[in-house]
Amino acid sequence: MADIINLNKARKARARAGKTVRAQENRVRFGRTKAEKQADAAETAKLDRLLDDSKRD
Repeated sequence: MADIINLNKARKARARAGKTVRAQENRVRFGRTKAEKQADAAETAKLDRLLDDSKRD
């Protein structure tokens, strides 16, 4: 026989698990130091300049 579960508790537990996964993804995406952000911006700017300089008229 199957176990009886409370659907409200199951739904809330699933939502909580989804929130923790999303929080972990946000920590990876936004949890960088200022120096890392500046280095990434400098790298992007360098690549943009290289691409713009390579364009033909």
